[in-house]
Amino acid sequence: MITALIVPLLMPLAAPVLARWAGPRQRPAAAMWALTVTACVLAACRLAALGGLLLAGTLTMSAPARLGHLIHPLNLAPAVVAYPVIALAVGALFVCARAVARAALRQLRQYRAAHAQLRDAPSAGDLSVLDSPEPDAYALPGSPGRVVVTSGMLRTLDGPEREALLAHERAHLAGRHHYFLAAGELATRCHPAMGGLRDAIGLAVERVADETAATAVGDRRLTARAIGRAALARNAGSSARPVFAAGAAGGPVPQRVKALLQPAATSRRLAVAAAGLLLACSAASGGGAAAGLVSLHHTVEIAQGEVQDD
Repeated sequence: MITALIVPLLMPLAAPVLARWAGPRQRPAAAMWALTVTACVLAACRLAALGGLLLAGTLTMSAPARLGHLIHPLNLAPAVVAYPVIALAVGALFVCARAVARAALRQLRQYRAAHAQLRDAPSAGDLSVLDSPEPDAYALPGSPGRVVVTSGMLRTLDGPEREALLAHERAHLAGRHHYFLAAGELATRCHPAMGGLRDAIGLAVERVADETAATAVGDRRLTARAIGRAALARNAGSSARPVFAAGAAGGPVPQRVKALLQPAATSRRLAVAAAGLLLACSAASGGGAAAGLVSLHHTVEIAQGEVQDD
Protein backbone atom coordinates (compact mmCIF):
# COMPACT_ATOMS: atom_id res chain seq x y z
CA MET A 1 0.00 0.00 0.00
CA ILE A 2 2.71 2.48 1.02
CA THR A 3 4.65 1.71 -2.15
CA ALA A 4 1.60 2.37 -4.31
CA LEU A 5 1.02 5.75 -2.65
CA ILE A 6 4.61 6.78 -3.29
CA VAL A 7 4.14 6.51 -7.07
CA PRO A 8 1.93 9.66 -7.34
CA LEU A 9 4.54 11.57 -5.34
CA LEU A 10 7.29 10.69 -7.82
CA MET A 11 5.46 11.01 -11.15
CA PRO A 12 5.44 14.86 -11.12
CA LEU A 13 9.25 14.69 -11.30
CA ALA A 14 9.00 13.09 -14.74
CA ALA A 15 6.16 15.27 -16.03
CA PRO A 16 8.22 18.35 -17.08
CA VAL A 17 10.63 16.18 -19.08
CA LEU A 18 7.73 14.44 -20.81
CA ALA A 19 6.02 17.78 -21.44
CA ARG A 20 9.08 19.27 -23.14
CA TRP A 21 9.28 16.28 -25.46
CA ALA A 22 5.58 15.61 -26.00
CA GLY A 23 4.25 19.17 -26.37
CA PRO A 24 6.03 20.15 -29.63
CA ARG A 25 5.22 16.77 -31.21
CA GLN A 26 1.47 17.27 -31.00
CA ARG A 27 -0.85 19.72 -32.67
CA PRO A 28 -1.17 22.82 -30.48
CA ALA A 29 -4.81 22.18 -29.49
CA ALA A 30 -4.12 18.54 -28.66
CA ALA A 31 -1.04 19.51 -26.64
CA MET A 32 -3.02 22.14 -24.74
CA TRP A 33 -5.65 19.61 -23.68
CA ALA A 34 -3.24 16.76 -22.96
CA LEU A 35 -0.84 18.85 -20.87
CA THR A 36 -3.60 20.51 -18.86
CA VAL A 37 -5.35 17.22 -18.09
CA THR A 38 -2.01 15.68 -17.12
CA ALA A 39 -1.25 18.55 -14.73
CA CYS A 40 -4.67 18.30 -13.07
CA VAL A 41 -4.49 14.50 -12.72
CA LEU A 42 -0.98 14.60 -11.25
CA ALA A 43 -1.98 17.30 -8.77
CA ALA A 44 -5.14 15.47 -7.67
CA CYS A 45 -3.31 12.15 -7.31
CA ARG A 46 -0.50 13.73 -5.31
CA LEU A 47 -2.99 15.25 -2.87
CA ALA A 48 -4.85 11.94 -2.59
CA ALA A 49 -1.59 10.07 -1.95
CA LEU A 50 -0.50 12.52 0.75
CA GLY A 51 -3.92 12.22 2.38
CA GLY A 52 -3.66 8.44 2.27
CA LEU A 53 -0.19 8.43 3.83
CA LEU A 54 -1.35 10.82 6.54
CA LEU A 55 -4.36 8.65 7.37
CA ALA A 56 -2.34 5.43 7.30
CA GLY A 57 0.33 6.86 9.59
CA THR A 58 -2.20 8.36 11.98
CA LEU A 59 -4.15 5.10 12.36
CA THR A 60 -1.01 3.28 13.51
CA MET A 61 -1.34 5.23 16.78
CA SER A 62 -3.68 4.02 19.52
CA ALA A 63 -5.73 7.16 20.19
CA PRO A 64 -6.63 7.94 16.53
CA ALA A 65 -7.31 4.22 15.98
CA ARG A 66 -9.88 4.25 18.80
CA LEU A 67 -11.52 7.37 17.36
CA GLY A 68 -11.78 5.55 14.05
CA HIS A 69 -13.50 2.59 15.77
CA LEU A 70 -10.60 0.28 15.00
CA ILE A 71 -10.30 -2.83 17.15
CA HIS A 72 -6.54 -2.38 17.06
CA PRO A 73 -4.20 0.15 15.42
CA LEU A 74 -3.03 -0.54 11.92
CA ASN A 75 0.19 -2.49 11.79
CA LEU A 76 1.56 -0.88 8.65
CA ALA A 77 4.90 0.43 9.89
CA PRO A 78 6.81 0.86 13.15
CA ALA A 79 6.53 4.18 14.98
CA VAL A 80 10.03 5.19 13.86
CA VAL A 81 8.67 5.16 10.28
CA ALA A 82 5.06 6.21 10.87
CA TYR A 83 5.83 9.44 12.71
CA PRO A 84 8.16 10.86 10.03
CA VAL A 85 5.59 9.87 7.36
CA ILE A 86 2.89 11.78 9.24
CA ALA A 87 5.14 14.83 9.62
CA LEU A 88 6.15 14.81 5.96
CA ALA A 89 2.55 14.38 4.77
CA VAL A 90 1.28 17.20 6.98
CA GLY A 91 4.13 19.47 5.89
CA ALA A 92 3.64 18.73 2.20
CA LEU A 93 -0.13 19.26 2.39
CA PHE A 94 0.36 22.55 4.24
CA VAL A 95 2.91 23.82 1.73
CA CYS A 96 0.66 22.80 -1.17
CA ALA A 97 -2.45 24.40 0.32
CA ARG A 98 -0.55 27.58 1.09
CA ALA A 99 0.94 27.80 -2.41
CA VAL A 100 -2.41 27.20 -4.12
CA ALA A 101 -4.27 29.64 -1.86
CA ARG A 102 -1.67 32.38 -2.31
CA ALA A 103 -1.64 31.90 -6.10
CA ALA A 104 -5.45 31.94 -6.27
CA LEU A 105 -5.75 35.08 -4.13
CA ARG A 106 -3.02 36.87 -6.08
CA GLN A 107 -4.69 36.04 -9.39
CA LEU A 108 -8.07 37.19 -8.05
CA ARG A 109 -6.63 40.53 -6.88
CA GLN A 110 -4.90 41.10 -10.21
CA TYR A 111 -8.06 40.14 -12.10
CA ARG A 112 -10.13 42.68 -10.17
CA ALA A 113 -7.47 45.35 -10.60
CA ALA A 114 -7.30 44.69 -14.35
CA HIS A 115 -11.08 45.09 -14.68
CA ALA A 116 -10.99 48.23 -12.54
CA GLN A 117 -8.54 49.77 -15.02
CA LEU A 118 -11.11 49.40 -17.79
CA ARG A 119 -13.92 51.40 -16.12
CA ASP A 120 -12.92 54.67 -17.77
CA ALA A 121 -11.12 53.21 -20.79
CA PRO A 122 -12.67 53.88 -24.22
CA SER A 123 -14.19 50.74 -25.71
CA ALA A 124 -15.51 49.60 -29.06
CA GLY A 125 -17.15 46.19 -29.22
CA ASP A 126 -14.90 43.76 -27.36
CA LEU A 127 -11.88 46.09 -27.56
CA SER A 128 -10.74 48.36 -24.72
CA VAL A 129 -7.84 50.81 -25.11
CA LEU A 130 -5.80 51.83 -22.08
CA ASP A 131 -4.03 55.17 -22.25
CA SER A 132 -0.53 53.98 -21.36
CA PRO A 133 2.84 54.45 -23.05
CA GLU A 134 3.84 50.89 -22.10
CA PRO A 135 3.16 48.56 -25.05
CA ASP A 136 0.89 45.73 -23.91
CA ALA A 137 -2.04 43.63 -25.14
CA TYR A 138 -3.94 40.78 -23.54
CA ALA A 139 -7.27 38.95 -23.39
CA LEU A 140 -9.13 39.58 -20.14
CA PRO A 141 -11.94 37.06 -19.51
CA GLY A 142 -15.22 38.13 -17.96
CA SER A 143 -18.85 38.81 -18.82
CA PRO A 144 -18.15 39.83 -21.47
CA GLY A 145 -14.46 39.18 -22.12
CA ARG A 146 -12.34 42.08 -23.27
CA VAL A 147 -9.39 42.46 -25.61
CA VAL A 148 -7.21 45.03 -23.87
CA VAL A 149 -4.54 46.97 -25.72
CA THR A 150 -2.56 50.02 -24.66
CA SER A 151 -2.06 53.12 -26.73
CA GLY A 152 1.67 52.37 -26.60
CA MET A 153 1.12 49.03 -28.32
CA LEU A 154 -1.11 50.59 -30.97
CA ARG A 155 1.65 53.09 -31.80
CA THR A 156 4.21 50.28 -31.99
CA LEU A 157 2.44 48.25 -34.67
CA ASP A 158 1.18 49.17 -38.10
CA GLY A 159 -2.37 48.52 -39.29
CA PRO A 160 -2.03 44.90 -40.53
CA GLU A 161 0.06 43.97 -37.49
CA ARG A 162 -2.62 45.37 -35.18
CA GLU A 163 -5.19 43.22 -36.98
CA ALA A 164 -3.07 40.11 -36.41
CA LEU A 165 -2.49 41.02 -32.75
CA LEU A 166 -6.20 41.54 -32.10
CA ALA A 167 -7.02 38.28 -33.89
CA HIS A 168 -4.60 36.52 -31.55
CA GLU A 169 -6.24 37.99 -28.44
CA ARG A 170 -9.74 37.22 -29.71
CA ALA A 171 -8.64 33.62 -30.25
CA HIS A 172 -7.80 33.44 -26.53
CA LEU A 173 -11.27 34.65 -25.58
CA ALA A 174 -13.10 32.46 -28.09
CA GLY A 175 -11.12 29.38 -27.04
CA ARG A 176 -11.63 30.09 -23.31
CA HIS A 177 -7.91 29.67 -22.83
CA HIS A 178 -8.08 31.28 -19.40
CA TYR A 179 -9.47 28.02 -18.03
CA PHE A 180 -6.44 26.07 -19.24
CA LEU A 181 -4.00 28.67 -17.91
CA ALA A 182 -5.74 28.94 -14.53
CA ALA A 183 -5.94 25.16 -14.14
CA GLY A 184 -2.29 24.78 -15.07
CA GLU A 185 -1.23 27.56 -12.70
CA LEU A 186 -3.05 26.11 -9.67
CA ALA A 187 -2.37 22.44 -10.41
CA THR A 188 1.36 22.91 -10.83
CA ARG A 189 1.55 24.76 -7.51
CA CYS A 190 0.98 21.37 -5.87
CA HIS A 191 4.52 20.22 -6.65
CA PRO A 192 7.69 22.33 -7.04
CA ALA A 193 8.90 20.20 -9.96
CA MET A 194 5.84 20.91 -12.12
CA GLY A 195 6.83 24.45 -13.13
CA GLY A 196 8.05 23.14 -16.48
CA LEU A 197 4.64 21.61 -17.11
CA ARG A 198 3.00 25.00 -16.43
CA ASP A 199 5.31 26.62 -18.99
CA ALA A 200 4.49 23.92 -21.54
CA ILE A 201 0.76 24.58 -21.09
CA GLY A 202 1.37 28.31 -21.60
CA LEU A 203 3.29 27.65 -24.81
CA ALA A 204 0.59 25.34 -26.15
CA VAL A 205 -2.10 27.94 -25.43
CA GLU A 206 -0.14 30.63 -27.27
CA ARG A 207 0.50 28.32 -30.21
CA VAL A 208 -3.24 27.64 -30.54
CA ALA A 209 -3.93 31.39 -30.63
CA ASP A 210 -1.06 31.95 -33.09
CA GLU A 211 -2.46 29.41 -35.53
CA THR A 212 -5.99 30.79 -35.19
CA ALA A 213 -4.76 34.36 -35.80
CA ALA A 214 -2.70 33.29 -38.81
CA THR A 215 -5.77 31.62 -40.30
CA ALA A 216 -7.94 34.68 -39.56
CA VAL A 217 -5.63 37.19 -41.26
CA GLY A 218 -4.47 34.73 -43.93
CA ASP A 219 -0.78 35.53 -43.48
CA ARG A 220 1.55 33.51 -41.23
CA ARG A 221 4.50 35.85 -41.81
CA LEU A 222 2.46 38.90 -40.82
CA THR A 223 1.29 37.14 -37.65
CA ALA A 224 4.85 36.17 -36.76
CA ARG A 225 6.03 39.74 -37.33
CA ALA A 226 3.25 41.19 -35.16
CA ILE A 227 4.02 38.79 -32.31
CA GLY A 228 7.75 39.43 -32.54
CA ARG A 229 7.38 43.23 -32.56
CA ALA A 230 4.88 43.12 -29.68
CA ALA A 231 7.26 40.99 -27.62
CA LEU A 232 10.25 43.23 -28.31
CA ALA A 233 8.30 46.34 -27.37
CA ARG A 234 6.68 45.03 -24.20
CA ASN A 235 8.38 45.45 -20.83
CA ALA A 236 7.90 42.15 -18.97
CA GLY A 237 7.26 43.97 -15.69
CA SER A 238 4.96 46.63 -17.08
CA SER A 239 1.64 44.91 -16.31
CA ALA A 240 0.51 43.10 -13.17
CA ARG A 241 -2.26 41.18 -14.87
CA PRO A 242 -3.36 37.66 -13.89
CA VAL A 243 -1.59 34.69 -15.42
CA PHE A 244 -4.77 33.53 -17.15
CA ALA A 245 -5.10 36.85 -19.04
CA ALA A 246 -3.09 35.58 -21.99
CA GLY A 247 -1.13 38.06 -24.09
CA ALA A 248 0.41 37.85 -27.54
CA ALA A 249 3.88 38.46 -26.12
CA GLY A 250 3.69 35.51 -23.71
CA GLY A 251 5.73 32.32 -23.74
CA PRO A 252 8.95 31.63 -25.66
CA VAL A 253 8.35 34.03 -28.55
CA PRO A 254 11.29 32.89 -30.75
CA GLN A 255 9.93 29.34 -30.69
CA ARG A 256 6.44 30.57 -31.57
CA VAL A 257 7.73 32.76 -34.42
CA LYS A 258 9.77 29.88 -35.82
CA ALA A 259 6.69 27.63 -35.75
CA LEU A 260 4.74 30.22 -37.75
CA LEU A 261 7.48 30.84 -40.30
CA GLN A 262 8.64 27.24 -40.63
CA PRO A 263 5.72 25.00 -39.69
CA ALA A 264 7.01 21.52 -39.05
CA ALA A 265 5.03 18.57 -40.34
CA THR A 266 3.45 16.76 -37.41
CA SER A 267 4.18 13.03 -37.50
CA ARG A 268 1.03 11.13 -36.61
CA ARG A 269 3.11 8.35 -35.08
CA LEU A 270 5.07 10.76 -32.87
CA ALA A 271 1.89 12.62 -31.92
CA VAL A 272 0.26 9.38 -30.80
CA ALA A 273 3.43 8.40 -28.90
CA ALA A 274 3.54 11.80 -27.18
CA ALA A 275 -0.11 11.55 -26.16
CA GLY A 276 0.48 7.98 -25.01
CA LEU A 277 3.38 8.98 -22.77
CA LEU A 278 1.34 11.73 -21.11
CA LEU A 279 -1.55 9.31 -20.69
CA ALA A 280 0.79 6.69 -19.22
CA CYS A 281 2.15 9.26 -16.76
CA SER A 282 -1.37 10.17 -15.65
CA ALA A 283 -2.44 6.52 -15.54
CA ALA A 284 0.55 5.50 -13.41
CA SER A 285 -0.14 8.29 -10.97
CA GLY A 286 -3.88 7.59 -10.87
CA GLY A 287 -3.37 3.84 -10.62
CA GLY A 288 -0.92 4.20 -7.76
CA ALA A 289 -3.23 6.51 -5.83
CA ALA A 290 -6.26 4.30 -6.44
CA ALA A 291 -4.48 1.08 -5.53
CA GLY A 292 -3.01 2.59 -2.38
CA LEU A 293 -6.32 4.07 -1.20
CA VAL A 294 -8.28 0.89 -1.96
CA SER A 295 -5.71 -1.16 -0.06
CA LEU A 296 -5.85 1.27 2.86
CA HIS A 297 -9.65 1.11 2.91
CA HIS A 298 -9.55 -2.68 2.97
CA THR A 299 -6.97 -2.66 5.78
CA VAL A 300 -9.13 -0.27 7.82
CA GLU A 301 -12.18 -2.50 7.33
CA ILE A 302 -10.18 -5.47 8.62
CA ALA A 303 -9.01 -3.48 11.63
CA GLN A 304 -12.63 -2.49 12.35
CA GLY A 305 -13.68 -6.12 12.19
CA GLU A 306 -16.04 -5.49 9.28
CA VAL A 307 -14.35 -8.01 6.99
CA GLN A 308 -12.09 -11.01 7.53
CA ASP A 309 -8.43 -10.90 6.57
CA ASP A 310 -7.79 -13.09 3.56
